[in-house]
Amino acid sequence: MSGEFAGRAALITGAASGIGLAVARRLARAGASVVVADYDEDAAQLAAGELETAGARAEALVVDVTEPDSVREAVRFTTETFGSLDLAVNNAGVAGPSMPTGEYEVTAWDRIIATNLGGVFHGLRYQLPVMSAAGRGAIVNVASVLGGNGFAGSPACAAAEHGVVGLTKTAALEYADQGVRINAVGPGFIDTPLLRGTDRATRERLISLHPQGRLGTADEVAELTAFLLSERASFIQGSYHLVDGGYSAR
Repeated sequence: MSGEFAGRAALITGAASGIGLAVARRLARAGASVVVADYDEDAAQLAAGELETAGARAEALVVDVTEPDSVREAVRFTTETFGSLDLAVNNAGVAGPSMPTGEYEVTAWDRIIATNLGGVFHGLRYQLPVMSAAGRGAIVNVASVLGGNGFAGSPACAAAEHGVVGLTKTAALEYADQGVRINAVGPGFIDTPLLRGTDRATRERLISLHPQGRLGTADEVAELTAFLLSERASFIQGSYHLVDGGYSAR
């Protein structure tokens, strides 16, 4: 396939649905070879099959981002299958219960921090040595608007996403002179399968938080992510980019 990512290999976590799948489709359309990494094996296989049917090179891989060895294997698999690791999107994440910090379930805290923050660290930990050795690469870490805002009832998600932004900035400083660019995106509330399971009142409340009067789409996040991974963003390093319909402008 031709396109701005032709000849590039991409590893995307949480790529079987939602934002991750939209990013996988977007990069594949632009010529990238894609590893669809996800905890859900069946969904990952379906997603990879869709990309292949559309003419892309794609492979499905079961990955648990909370396990360092699983992420290290994903990086190894990508480089051995496609010959390089040029693009990475650390997107895998989970939601949790809504309750005040003083009442928050410790098990829920541990799960969210391990996945949403630990998973990004594990990605960077094993992606960066490969990219720096090659002297090139681009990484986008998917946080959310909670990377720069609080949200009552979501202490774990807010803490994890703030951590993702901090990791992004730190790694960007460390690897800027080695040809590797690292940035983060902060989606607002996006119309994905996760939100489609909420009741109407909750959905309307979330919509009301966005001045544009609607939820975002996964494709809108994918467009921003693709831009940050591309050479069009060659002088963008260590920054956190919102795609939130005005949520954070309030």
